[in-house]
Amino acid sequence: MSLLHQTNLVYQESQLCLARHLQMREDDATPDFFETVKPHADHWHSFLIQWREDSRVWIEENRPKYIRIQQIDAAIEAFNQYLVQSFYKETGKKRFAQSIQSTCYTLQTFMNAIEQAGEQQDAN
Repeated sequence: MSLLHQTNLVYQESQLCLARHLQMREDDATPDFFETVKPHADHWHSFLIQWREDSRVWIEENRPKYIRIQQIDAAIEAFNQYLVQSFYKETGKKRFAQSIQSTCYTLQTFMNAIEQAGEQQDAN
């Protein structure tokens, strides 16, 4: 799976977190932690370990202008938090949404850098 595809999956899940949170608030629902939340979080935790390593290698090789590994680490940390928070209606909406927005900006910037590097390699 390409790094661009991996990054896009993280981006899509971030958007789903926002929708999930709104749905939980609307339904006034609280899922079972061990049946629903933990398996979902565990899946993404494993995915993010590989994504971080692939991102690190790509960043070292391509030296993009606007992305550093520290930004990827910050995005992962925020993602892990709001992924779990998205299941709970008690989560404050404003800060939650801002965290997702910030992470999505980083992800979009990273995807743009990957696409630009691919275009440059195609041109050579």
